Amino acid sequence: MNRRTFVKYVVAGATTHPWRSFAPVLAWGDEDEAICRQKFSLAVSLSLQKRPIQEVIIQMGISFLGTEYVAFALEVPGPERLVVNMRGLDCVSFYENALVLARCIKKGTTTFQDYRDELKYIRYRGGVIDGYPSRLHYTSDYFYDNEKKGVWTTIARQMGGKPFRKVINYMSTHPDQYRQLRENPRNLEAIRKIEEEISAREMYFIPKTMVADLERDIESGDIIGITTDIEGLDVSHTAIVVRQSGGLHLLHAPSVGKRVEISEITLAEYLAKNKHHTGIMIVRPKEPMG
Repeated sequence: MNRRTFVKYVVAGATTHPWRSFAPVLAWGDEDEAICRQKFSLAVSLSLQKRPIQEVIIQMGISFLGTEYVAFALEVPGPERLVVNMRGLDCVSFYENALVLARCIKKGTTTFQDYRDELKYIRYRGGVIDGYPSRLHYTSDYFYDNEKKGVWTTIARQMGGKPFRKVINYMSTHPDQYRQLRENPRNLEAIRKIEEEISAREMYFIPKTMVADLERDIESGDIIGITTDIEGLDVSHTAIVVRQSGGLHLLHAPSVGKRVEISEITLAEYLAKNKHHTGIMIVRPKEPMG
């Protein structure tokens, strides 16, 4: 192990999860840096900097096709810090990576450090790492904060969507599922306050019964959060929308045991297939400022 690799490790203490105990935790590795460089090289070969941001997002998303789904990729022991994992993705880190890479490409900032800086800006409230609660855990909060930062525009309301009214408190009512909440009462209290703020916001979504009729207003490269009737939770899945011959499909990391793919069924069919899906929140990425 060379010195550059060594300084990326943080020695972790014991936890209740055997795969997280007494092992060095990799914040990022040489393989992640190599993948990042490959993505930027691909962008040069395809002249992506000249193309609209939504097209670049799709191309970066497609470049991850076949990547393994990895759950809880960001949940590592120790203090909150930026974690990079481009080798395995969940539904959020998938679209997050496609977005971050696309923004870097469009701005012409294409070093691994540039990627990490952009990732931190997108993933954390106000772009600042300040403990576990500063990470944007809820998709509706993620959408809200990044709209404030000028990353995208929420469009469900202008499309004729309906108000999304729900008490969001899943994390604080299930602290046993989150090591950082189970072990740290301050984190739990901070998350509870954030949930109260989310619940009080004016938010909109498109009910799944309306999606098929509004497909014409949804563009390839839009990013969606699939809303759910699970108590206390806003969104249960996320994806990039791509338009193919049969309609709108999901470019996404679907679930454990699967890999990044483009769904065979349409978005409307995907929503109808799951009784817990209630509709979608949707954002449209904006061209980044240089």
